[in-house]
Amino acid sequence: MPTTPDRQSREVLKRIAHRVMLERGLDPDFSPGALTELSAIKGPAAPGAKGVRDLRGLLWCSIDNDDSRDLDQLSVAEALPDAAVKLLVAVADVAALVRQGSPIDAHARKNTTSVYTAGGIFPMLPEKLSTDLTSLGFGVDRQAIVIEMIFARDGSLTASDVYEATVHNKAKLAYNSVAAWLEGTGPMPAAIGPVAGLAENIKLQDEVAEKLRARRHKRGALSLQTIEARPVFVGDILHDLTAEQSNRAKNLIEDLMVAANGVAARFLAAKNFPSIRRVVRTPEKWDRIVELAAARNVTLPNEPDGAALENFLIAAKAEDPVYFPDLSLTIIKLMGAGEYVMELPGNHAAGHFGLAVKDYAHSTAPNRRFPDLLAQRLVKAALAGRPVPYGNEELAMLADHCTEQEDAAKKVERQVVKSAAAMLLISKIGLKYDATVTGASEKGVWVRLFHPPVEGKLQRGGDGLQVGDRLRVQLIHADVERGYIDFAATK
Repeated sequence: MPTTPDRQSREVLKRIAHRVMLERGLDPDFSPGALTELSAIKGPAAPGAKGVRDLRGLLWCSIDNDDSRDLDQLSVAEALPDAAVKLLVAVADVAALVRQGSPIDAHARKNTTSVYTAGGIFPMLPEKLSTDLTSLGFGVDRQAIVIEMIFARDGSLTASDVYEATVHNKAKLAYNSVAAWLEGTGPMPAAIGPVAGLAENIKLQDEVAEKLRARRHKRGALSLQTIEARPVFVGDILHDLTAEQSNRAKNLIEDLMVAANGVAARFLAAKNFPSIRRVVRTPEKWDRIVELAAARNVTLPNEPDGAALENFLIAAKAEDPVYFPDLSLTIIKLMGAGEYVMELPGNHAAGHFGLAVKDYAHSTAPNRRFPDLLAQRLVKAALAGRPVPYGNEELAMLADHCTEQEDAAKKVERQVVKSAAAMLLISKIGLKYDATVTGASEKGVWVRLFHPPVEGKLQRGGDGLQVGDRLRVQLIHADVERGYIDFAATK
C-alpha cells in the first residue's frame, strides 16, 4: 500500500525518534529547570579578566556540514620560516556558559551527545546556546580555547600551546563545496572570495592536513570508508536517502582535530591532571580479520599490525571500490567499538588503533559531546591554576556512562534511518534490487542495497551466503514504526 505524503513527513520521523530515544534511556526534551536556567542567559560569554588574547583579526573560518549551526571549532594557519606552519584551532568556550552541576549540565550529562536523526536533531545543549551563544557563528565575537600547533616542513609537531582567546569567524563554509574547490571539480565557494587571503590560508591548512594524514597512515592509521545514509527532504516530505561520502574537506578537518585532540591530552598530562581518553583497542578479533584478508588472497601477520592492515585496505579499495564500504564496515565491527576511559597522570591509555595515535582526548566539540565539555573544564581549570573539577572516581564513572550513551545514541540514529528507508520502500513491495551481504551469522543474513543505501534482513534464501557476496533480492516487507526492512533472495 503506497504511503501518503503526510505519512512520509519529517514529523513522523521526529515522533519515532522521540519514542526510540526514551526507549534507549535518552532524554529527548529539556527539563523545566533547564529551560528556566536558559531564559536567564542573555548573551554570549564575555572575555575573562586577564590572560585572554584578542585573535579576532586572524582569518578564522569554519568548515562543517551544509546545515550545521552548532559550530564547535574554527581554524587558521600561518606560514613560518623554513616551510614550517603555525596552525591554530579555536574551540567554542561552552564551559563559560554551561555551569557544572546546573540543570542544563544535568541534561548534557544524561545524554552525553547530540542525537542526529533523520527526523531532526536532538541537541545535547539548548539551541539558544549550541547554535548561537556558544557557537562560533559567522560574523560574531566569541570566546574560545585555542590549541596552537607548530609543524615542521615534514608535518612533525615541534611545539604547542593552549590558551584562551576571543575569535571572530570570517567565513562559514561547507564540506562539499570546499572539497570540490580543493579537488578542482568545483568553483571557489562564494564566502571565501570577499575575505582577502582566506583562499591561500585554507590551501595552507589543507597542505598541513595532508602531511599529518600521510604521517598517521605511515604509522598504521586505517583508510576506512563507510556509507552513511543522509535523508533528503523536499519541504518536510522525505524524498530520498543519499550516501554520505568522505571528501577532502572532511579529511582536512578530521586531521586537524586529531592533532588538536592529541595536544589537549598531552597538555592535561603535563599539568598532572587526569583526563578522559577516546580509545579503540588493539582488535581482539584480529584472527577473523586475518581470515577475511586470506579469503582475498592477502596474508596478514598473526599479531595486530595497523600498517599491514592499511596496505590491505588500500589494495582492496583499488580492486573493488563499490564493495569497499562494506569491507570497511566489517573491519570496523571486528576491531570493536570505541570507548571512553579515564586516564590518571603517569598512566598510559591504550590509544586509538584506527587513527594510529596514542594520546587522544575528545576536546574539540563541546557543543555536541559531553566528554569534550569535560575536557574543556579540565583544561580551563589547569590554565587558571584551579584544582581538578572532578574526582577520579566520578571521572571513571562518567567515562563509562559516555560510552554507554554514545552507543545508545548511535542505535537511535540507525533505527530512525531504517524507519526513513522503510518510508521510501513501503510502496515498492515486490520490486527487485541488487544487493551486497553485509552480515552473516547464526542470527541471520543482512544485505545492503546500492540505492537507496539501506540495509535489511534476508528472510529467505540466505543459506551459504558470506559477507561480500552479491545477489539479487526482492523487497517483501517494510515497517516504518519499527524500522524493519525484509528481503528474499531471488534471481
